[in-house]
Amino acid sequence: MSAPDRARIFQLASLLLTYPDDELLAAGPELRDLTGAIEDAQARALLTEFLDWYLSETPIEAQRHYVQTFDLRRKSGLYLTYYLHGDTRKRGMALLMLKQRYRAHGLRLAGGELPDLLPVVLEFAATVGPGDGEAPLRQHRHGLELLRAALGETLTPYAKVLEAVCAVLPQLSEADRADLAALAFDGPPVEAVGLDAVGRGPDLAPYATRNAAEVAR
Repeated sequence: MSAPDRARIFQLASLLLTYPDDELLAAGPELRDLTGAIEDAQARALLTEFLDWYLSETPIEAQRHYVQTFDLRRKSGLYLTYYLHGDTRKRGMALLMLKQRYRAHGLRLAGGELPDLLPVVLEFAATVGPGDGEAPLRQHRHGLELLRAALGETLTPYAKVLEAVCAVLPQLSEADRADLAALAFDGPPVEAVGLDAVGRGPDLAPYATRNAAEVAR
């Protein structure tokens, strides 16, 4: 897949995983144009199917669905570092490293915006491109896969956006699948280190045992 096509997919996914305010929903024609320009047939089909649902919803229903999916369900949160590090010192370090990577490329986050928020990570990948730009996605692939599984479990159309993103990334190795199964079963570390303001991630416990075998496949 060409670098421009990957950038289009990451750019569109970043937009679609952002809160659907009136401005974003009004940009339906532009979103469809961006989708239609995607060369990869699988990603284009997944994102087109998502848009068919997304743009048919009323604004209030789209917004309610987004909040219920990402804000009220910890197991499908958009903060990638939580999946691997939980609320531990390692998560604080991972956040710092992300900020430093962004700064090296001239990116400054808005006040209060966290560097591991998936739309931010996707926008960085789309802007900087292969190599350093996509490195955070590869480093947090476990989180992406666990989020994809959680969204798929609830049958939300947002699962298609994660499927498109994961399909663009390198295939998982057997070691990756084993690590994912273990992480899904055990859940993230729970060491409390005063990171309450850092954006609590998802609670994987309710679905870990049910999905461990699925994630490992």
